[in-house]
Amino acid sequence: MKFRKDKEKLSEENKMEEEKIENAKPESDEPVSEEKPANEKVIDQEKINLAEKLKSAEQELENYKDRLLRKAAEFENYKRRVENDQFNLLKYAAESLIIKLLPVIDDFERSLVHIKDAKDVDSIKDGIKMVYDKLMKMLEDQGVKSIDAVGKPFDVHYHEAIMQRKVENAEPHTIVDEFEKGYMYKDRVIRHTKVAVSEDDHEEVGNSSKQTDEENLTNNESKAE
Repeated sequence: MKFRKDKEKLSEENKMEEEKIENAKPESDEPVSEEKPANEKVIDQEKINLAEKLKSAEQELENYKDRLLRKAAEFENYKRRVENDQFNLLKYAAESLIIKLLPVIDDFERSLVHIKDAKDVDSIKDGIKMVYDKLMKMLEDQGVKSIDAVGKPFDVHYHEAIMQRKVENAEPHTIVDEFEKGYMYKDRVIRHTKVAVSEDDHEEVGNSSKQTDEENLTNNESKAE
């Protein structure tokens, strides 16, 4: 009997504990939401925005790198092409002039063929003169012209004096003869004219007087001895 009473007492105590636990539970069975503070939400959003911006910047950087590599490759190809064009330009610079010279060479070759059977010297001269005029006209079209010399005052920029010659009724340092014709290409002298220049009479008299004075001085020294 005593055991039964203890058991009933224990059951009552358990019921009282369960009632206490039930009373301690909240009235609503809905789970309690744990909301973050507002400042933490802002920080999380900023982190997300920064991550997106970083990803966008990295993608943009890759695009710029790709464009830079493409431009560098294009520039190297352009540089190589320009160098090749310049090389060919220098290599074949005289091509146009040579093409214009070929007809003159043809005329000379035809003249050489006909000279063998030609009996009229004047016709040969006329043929050679025609070829010469054709050649000079072609050179003139290219900007080449001869330098006038005979009768002109000597000019070191255009003439090269080979000798001096005494010529009556000629101004000193006047070109009296031409040994080799000079030429200009546009505004540049490509070959000076080799010429003979008239002597200066005053220089000759001065040199003679100087020589006489030296001879007199030598004679006087000999007498003194």
